[in-house]
Amino acid sequence: MHSDSIFVFPTFKQKKTMLSKRILWIGVLAFVLVMPVLAQQAPPEGGEPKAFNLPETTTFELENGLQATLVEYGALPKVTVNVIMRTGNINEESEQVWLADLTGDLLKEGTTSRSATQIAQEAARMGGSVNIGVGLDQTFVNGDVLSEFGPDLVALMADVLQNPAFPESEVERLKRDRLRTLGIQTSQPQSQALAKFRGEMYGNHPYGRIFPTEAMLQRYTLDDIHAFYDANAGAARTHVYVSGKFNKRAMERAIRDAFGDWQQGAAAEMVEATPQSERIVHIVDQPGAAQSNVYIGLPVIDPSQEDYVALQVTNALLGGSFGSRITSNIREDKGYTYSPFSQVSTRYRDAYWAEVAAITTDVTGPAIQEIFNEIERLREEPPPQDELEGIQNYMAGTFVLQNSSRGGIINQLAFLDLHGLPKSYLTNYVQNVYAVTPEDVQRIAQEYLRPEDMLIVIAGDKSKVQPQVSGFGQLGN
Repeated sequence: MHSDSIFVFPTFKQKKTMLSKRILWIGVLAFVLVMPVLAQQAPPEGGEPKAFNLPETTTFELENGLQATLVEYGALPKVTVNVIMRTGNINEESEQVWLADLTGDLLKEGTTSRSATQIAQEAARMGGSVNIGVGLDQTFVNGDVLSEFGPDLVALMADVLQNPAFPESEVERLKRDRLRTLGIQTSQPQSQALAKFRGEMYGNHPYGRIFPTEAMLQRYTLDDIHAFYDANAGAARTHVYVSGKFNKRAMERAIRDAFGDWQQGAAAEMVEATPQSERIVHIVDQPGAAQSNVYIGLPVIDPSQEDYVALQVTNALLGGSFGSRITSNIREDKGYTYSPFSQVSTRYRDAYWAEVAAITTDVTGPAIQEIFNEIERLREEPPPQDELEGIQNYMAGTFVLQNSSRGGIINQLAFLDLHGLPKSYLTNYVQNVYAVTPEDVQRIAQEYLRPEDMLIVIAGDKSKVQPQVSGFGQLGN
């Protein structure tokens, strides 16, 4: 018998490959047969967006001024605790930039009775972790654990906040980490554009001080960290939020036991900003840059003002959503940039509107012109009702979705407390979004989005960019 007539049985791997190919071809055939039928069927209409229903909350205050809010939510046996102090970069002096961040870094290094490793291990045994973050207006200590360990988590977080070890041995290492972070961030064109934008708008206010100098970071000492903590930490500016499945009585008792003896400390000191802008073009030179990182914007109303929700709707329609006008224009139609967006950026009693984009260098001027064209178009005529309804559906849906978690509810409650808003802001939010009319959008654009007052900052190749933008306003330093 010739060798080529011998029958060879396929291996298991070969059988598996042949079976996979058959399944693939069956899938392709089914797709080809079914698609013409599906193409003839219109997709079902979306349902009515639901209003956001805030679960019942319980709020109490301790004698030392600490406040706590408990909200039972969900069916999973998990609980989220977020302790928020009203302190952060807002409380730094002009020569203390990132001192709040360095203080937060050192808070993570253990307490007088627990090492950093012990804290991590205890949290892990509870099914979670403890995290610390520092922002402009607030410092956050948060954790998420199994429900049965909720009171233990509260005690652990209270120890972290009230009894920091502040080990001197870790200060130099943490300063080196911050110096590396500073080097990375200041080398990025978008970060440079943001720093210039905020610096021009806020001057020497803490909101305008984005980066320290290397010399500033290097001279911080353990005494500086102790002084910042002592001046700004305390019960009077702290709020404990609890969300999830938990025993309400046990949780309240845990908060009272863990935080009841904490020093009251000073009341929150929030230095209000007085931002300013004018039509000046600032170019941060990036020789040879392939893109121009652009910020265009001006100060607007903050969340405590009546028009704020209408401003959010206007922003979403103009540039703050993927289907917005500016995005459709300079991304989809003209291909000037890949991911432009606009935002209403908020802080305590402060906000600004800005369009942000990384634009191909050679079309920096035309792209900026299209941004202003879209702003002017919205100021000149109200949007069509169907366009507005699409934006409202998007905003209502995302609002309800982003609040459908333990952490999401806490974030919203903390937002209310920071800006002094009633709970009706949340419960009526969807209704208020749909109450905005096309005429409201035009009015908001006319009143708050004034092109003649918009600051323009560009981080890019000055030799190529400046000839394109000289007609947009006076060139700044």
